[in-house]
Amino acid sequence: MAFTTILRRSISSAFPLAVRAAQRNHHRSALFTALYHSSLSHKPSPRPFASTLHFYSSSATKPSADDTLIRVIESEIKFAEESDDHEAVEEVPSGFPFEIQDMPRYQIIYLSRKYEGEVIKVEVHMPDLVTGEDNNNDDDHGGDNEKANQSSIPLVVNVSKKDGPTLEFGCTAFPDEITIDSLLVKYPEASEDEIPYEGPDFQDLDENLQKAFHKYLEIRGIKPSTTNFLHEYMINKDSREYLIWLKNLKKFVEA
Repeated sequence: MAFTTILRRSISSAFPLAVRAAQRNHHRSALFTALYHSSLSHKPSPRPFASTLHFYSSSATKPSADDTLIRVIESEIKFAEESDDHEAVEEVPSGFPFEIQDMPRYQIIYLSRKYEGEVIKVEVHMPDLVTGEDNNNDDDHGGDNEKANQSSIPLVVNVSKKDGPTLEFGCTAFPDEITIDSLLVKYPEASEDEIPYEGPDFQDLDENLQKAFHKYLEIRGIKPSTTNFLHEYMINKDSREYLIWLKNLKKFVEA
């Protein structure tokens, strides 16, 4: 039942997210084209001395390419404001096990909690959105590309006990499952010059050991019900941060 609910929510949100991402990519390409042409307008071409004097005297006014760039940025700002609800506040689901630390203008949020004497900290990175534009040949590979066709969020999970070593898990959260990509044991007394033994690749571990580590993370709060909320949270954060970035960019060009 939980799997069906998560999958239904994933499917219902995946299509509008894909459309929004594709539209945003189209608008961003126009923006970066304008940025490119604006940079070219500031590069003088070789001319005779008299023409060079005329060039620098006429450059006292703002180049027309800058005006074009500002108009493109304003258009992108308008599109971003109309396509996303930037005033929406994500409602943290009941029973969410972590405290969230979200700082504006940063692309990572931090989660923290305590569990039976352990301190658990999680870095949540911006989502890797799949728009469906580059998946024309996926049918040829069957199930091998199933995960490649799903949006995901990267996680770094640290579990520590007092002054002892820390377990660091590199994970990828998909709508219906979480994969563990790496596992490191970090020692607080180790210097930067030392190269500790990092163990084998996680995928090379015994299958039962891999399953046990998945259960280990699950009971500490790293489970689909948690990461499904984080997926939506980070998509909304990406939209907010992009709008802030656009407005700061416009202020710089106008100054």
